[in-house]
Amino acid sequence: MVKRFITVILLIILSVSLSAQPRLARAEIYAGAHGGVTGSMVLFSPVVTGTDNVLSTALLGGNGGLVFRYNGHKYCGLQVEMNYMHRGWRETEESMNIRYNRSLHYVEVPFLFHLYFGSDRHRVFLNAGPQVGYCFSDLSSGNGHPTATEQYKTLDRRFDYGIAVGLGYTARTRDVGSFQIEARFNFSFSNIFSDHKKDWFAQSHPMDLTLNIGYLWEFKGKSKGYKQHGI
Repeated sequence: MVKRFITVILLIILSVSLSAQPRLARAEIYAGAHGGVTGSMVLFSPVVTGTDNVLSTALLGGNGGLVFRYNGHKYCGLQVEMNYMHRGWRETEESMNIRYNRSLHYVEVPFLFHLYFGSDRHRVFLNAGPQVGYCFSDLSSGNGHPTATEQYKTLDRRFDYGIAVGLGYTARTRDVGSFQIEARFNFSFSNIFSDHKKDWFAQSHPMDLTLNIGYLWEFKGKSKGYKQHGI
């Protein structure tokens, strides 16, 4: 309930912000691609018995995808993406020679509010909104803890939903499109393992931090002659 409440409140705040902004005389329409590196982990609760000495660290991977953005209002717009995301976690323990990587490969679709500030050429932006995804590949490598089994079993749930928040910078050029860099945090509300009372895990939420660069081409639309709050 708390997760849903946070998501609904965030969407309401962003929707009100979007509707309150003056419309642009000429909407900004962009399409392009982005990609970069991902550091991901899974938030397990409780920990698995017998793994107290195992260090769980971020699994490094990659991500990339297509971006469509529509800025119809001054300072804010909407952005939709189709992405590939490499998630998972990594376990190490020196004395027992444990090396275990779990790679979860997702296709995901974020629906984001795009808030931007600055000049026509240089902008700082905030992206925030829900995302849905599906794990199409689950691979593991190395040897896990000999007495632990729960986190090494097959995924119970491949469908993913959560929230994404990103902060970035865009440099717009006059003739060759826009270049941007963005750091983004993704947190999944869904669990990858079953969370019923009879199950071990109460929580198993994937989360990741990405650093991406992107290129967007701007399509020049026709001016609609909007004034500050005209429709």
